[in-house]
Amino acid sequence: MENNLYSKKVMEHFKKPHNYGRIENADGIGEIGNVVCGDLMKLYIKIGKNKKGEEIVGDIKFETFGCVAAISSSSAVTDLVKGKTIKEALEINSRKIAETLGGLPPIKYHCSVLGADAFLEAIYDYFSKNKRPIPKKIQKNHLRLKKEKKELEERYKQWR
Repeated sequence: MENNLYSKKVMEHFKKPHNYGRIENADGIGEIGNVVCGDLMKLYIKIGKNKKGEEIVGDIKFETFGCVAAISSSSAVTDLVKGKTIKEALEINSRKIAETLGGLPPIKYHCSVLGADAFLEAIYDYFSKNKRPIPKKIQKNHLRLKKEKKELEERYKQWR
C-alpha cells in the first residue's frame, strides 16, 4: 500500500480517473450519497448492442464528490462494466471493485459499495424509463437504498 493507506492502483485511478464526466441524454442515471462520509456519486450509462444483439453498457461516465477511495471506486466500476452485457455487468459487486483497486482500507470499503450501488441505480433507472421488468436483485437494492434514504432524511430533517 502506498503511504500505508492506499494501493498503487487506487492512487492511479484517483490521479487520472477513467471515464470521468457526464453523458448528455443518458439512458440511465444512478445517484448515490452517504450522509455519514459526505461522498456523492453520479453514474451515467448509455446502452448499446453487441454483435450478437445483446444489450451492453456502451458508455459509462461518472461525477463524484468525495475522497480518494470514492473517486477511485467510481473510476474502477466504469472500467469493470464498460462494454459488458447488462447480465455480465450485474455480476460486478463491491468486492470486485475493491479487488480491482488492490484493496481498500477497511474504513474506506463503503466507497466500493457506493460504486456498485450507483451502477445498480443507473440500471434501475434505465429499466424504469423503458418500462421493462426490473430483476429482483435490482429491485431489492433499490428498495434498500430508498429505505436508507428515508431513514436518514427523517433522522436529519432539521438540516434540510
